[in-house]
Amino acid sequence: MTNRPDPRSRAVQKRRISRIPAFAPVPLRARVDGWTPVRQAEFIGYLAETRCISTAAGRVGMSRESAYRLRGKPGAEEFAAAWDAVLGLPGASRTPLPKVTLEGLFHRIRHGRYHPILRDGRYVGTLQKADNRALLAALTRLDRLVPPGHQMSPEPESHRK
Repeated sequence: MTNRPDPRSRAVQKRRISRIPAFAPVPLRARVDGWTPVRQAEFIGYLAETRCISTAAGRVGMSRESAYRLRGKPGAEEFAAAWDAVLGLPGASRTPLPKVTLEGLFHRIRHGRYHPILRDGRYVGTLQKADNRALLAALTRLDRLVPPGHQMSPEPESHRK
């Protein structure tokens, strides 16, 4: 058994985080005053900087309680994993992520992945990257839906003469 420091100890609180994992945002209904994908990434960035959930939520204009509700929503596994990695919780990197549905892959393709950036321990911004792995995984799954030996034509049957 390894002797890990208590995550609430001063040594762990003062630890500087140099790298925040990229994550897919939690799929939600679009609301201007809600948890947008950018607001989710900013929350993770400020959480890495301040190490305080209330402060990080306040900086993005949300409450601590709504942050915990967001963390518990379906599809929030990557967001929660980034949250745990930022706070340095034991076992955060070993938790397996659930299998992704085709709908989840399309959400990732549409929204991409968000990567909060820290410089000298301060949150400076977020990069949004396309999720090419999700695109390839979706294409692979869709290819499996075509029956074997079926020839795909370049145009639909309704356009043929």
